[in-house]
Amino acid sequence: MNYTEKLKKLIFDKNGFVVTSDLTEHHIPRQLLKQFLELGLLEKVDRGAYISPETFDDEMYRLQARFKPIIYSHDTALYFHDLIDRDPIEYTVTVYSGYQTTKLREMGVNTFSIKKELFELGLLEGKTIFGRPIRIYDAERAICDCIRSRSKMDVAIITDAIKRYVKGESKNIPKLMRYAELFKISSIIRGYLEVLL
Repeated sequence: MNYTEKLKKLIFDKNGFVVTSDLTEHHIPRQLLKQFLELGLLEKVDRGAYISPETFDDEMYRLQARFKPIIYSHDTALYFHDLIDRDPIEYTVTVYSGYQTTKLREMGVNTFSIKKELFELGLLEGKTIFGRPIRIYDAERAICDCIRSRSKMDVAIITDAIKRYVKGESKNIPKLMRYAELFKISSIIRGYLEVLL
């Protein structure tokens, strides 16, 4: 299989969306991108991110593809789990402590950092509205993150999310309390639950 066929297959396998690191990973010369752009087989949508013309741009997936370690969190995760109605104006992500966030912040992405041992707690593989995989926290972790960052969040969002969570069939109070203990916010979560349960 020559490089052109290899890149076409990669575009197909990646649902019409590739980033330059995909080419490196599959040993495809980056110069081929220029040819594909000139032929109209790819369009540039962001720095190092390309889509085929018949593909819908998927901003969440694009961000994840460019910054692989990020995990969607806080209000973005709450929205994903149908715990709030308000579509977040900006995406919120969490990274491990020490990860460089300058580019993310310049792009208008809200970023939070946490120590590595708690970074993957509650991690799920979700899907964007276009069916592409993204890394996102479960509902319990999203609630804990919002409470931990409550000075930077709208209290109404947190209250509404916890109300919906408590009424939902998929709630897991023991898991929520286990997370709350790890994040040292169990008394605050208990206070919410005593009022709402």
